[in-house]
Amino acid sequence: MTDQEILAVLQQRDLKFMQYLGGGIVGANKQRQEAVMVFEPGDDLCHSGNVIQGGFLTAMLDAAMAHAVMVASDMALTPPTLELKISFLKPGLPGPHRAVGRVVRMGKTVGFLEGELYNVDDELIAKSSATARLVPAAPAS
Repeated sequence: MTDQEILAVLQQRDLKFMQYLGGGIVGANKQRQEAVMVFEPGDDLCHSGNVIQGGFLTAMLDAAMAHAVMVASDMALTPPTLELKISFLKPGLPGPHRAVGRVVRMGKTVGFLEGELYNVDDELIAKSSATARLVPAAPAS
C-alpha cells in the first residue's frame, strides 16, 4: 500500500475516542515509520486553570504511536501498549494540537515507539516513549 492508501484507510475508521478528542490522522509515511495526527480538544477536557488533563494528552500521543505501527506494517499489525512513559514539558491548552508518532524499532512481537505533541504555536509540550505488543490486525469487514 502507498502512504496515501494507508492514510485513506485510517481516516475511514470510526473511533469514538478520536471524536471525543477532536482528532484524526492527517499524515502517514511508511519509509519514516511515522504517523501525524491533529487534535482539537475543547475546554470540556480541562481541569483547573483551563489546562487539558494529562490523561487526554497521553491518549493523543498513544494514538499517534499506535497509528505509526499500523503505517509501518502496512496495516498488518495493531499495537496494544505494554508500557508508556510521558514527559509533560508545557501545559496543554484547548485548541489545535499536532501529535507525531514513530516506530523506533519493531521486532517480531514487540515494538518500541516514541511520540511528540505540539501546541498551536508548534511548541513541544509533551514527549512519550512506549513499548507495544505487535499483534496481527483483525481482517477488515
